[in-house]
Amino acid sequence: MISIEFLITSLIVVLVPGTGVIFTVSTGLVQGRKASVFAALGCTAGILPHLMATVLGLAAIMHTSALAFQTLKYAGVAYLLYVAYATWRDKSAFAIDENPSTNTAVGLVVKAFLLNILNPKLTIFFLAFLPQFIQPGKTEPLFQLLLLSATFMAMTFIIFLVYGFLAHAFRKTVIESPRVQTWLRRSFAAAFASLGTNLALTEK
Repeated sequence: MISIEFLITSLIVVLVPGTGVIFTVSTGLVQGRKASVFAALGCTAGILPHLMATVLGLAAIMHTSALAFQTLKYAGVAYLLYVAYATWRDKSAFAIDENPSTNTAVGLVVKAFLLNILNPKLTIFFLAFLPQFIQPGKTEPLFQLLLLSATFMAMTFIIFLVYGFLAHAFRKTVIESPRVQTWLRRSFAAAFASLGTNLALTEK
């Protein structure tokens, strides 16, 4: 039921750096490996509402309703620009705490969740993406959609973990250089701002 074509396409989609990848990588560099796990978890959870919207047919409503799309889009733009501003203004040294507190962990999950849930392009993407891999006559289409969705989310979580762990591997070099820390923060801030601008300019 889950074809090789679906797995390859999903892998390519997940690997392409976007908001979630940038957030997970920055978290892995700044706060460590365990923090990147929470970031990956939040980003993956942020996909769930978009997948459920597609499964329940709500994506079609968003696709036809300019107001619904624009409202969610500009909320996402505002949040991305806020994250960019906060990242740029942050002057604290990179943390070495490998055991983030409960509040920190929850905050990371919520922040990552919001980054993905406020992107209306994901709903439209899944509306066009998932139905292509439904096999008529095999099993119930709803069951196939749920299975494909679960597979995509599992791949997302695993790939994001890899990104976060790779970022963590370079932390020592980064922590020992304040100049590199400043450069990275500004780069991440610019990336978030760029993603926000791109979302603002996106039409359906």
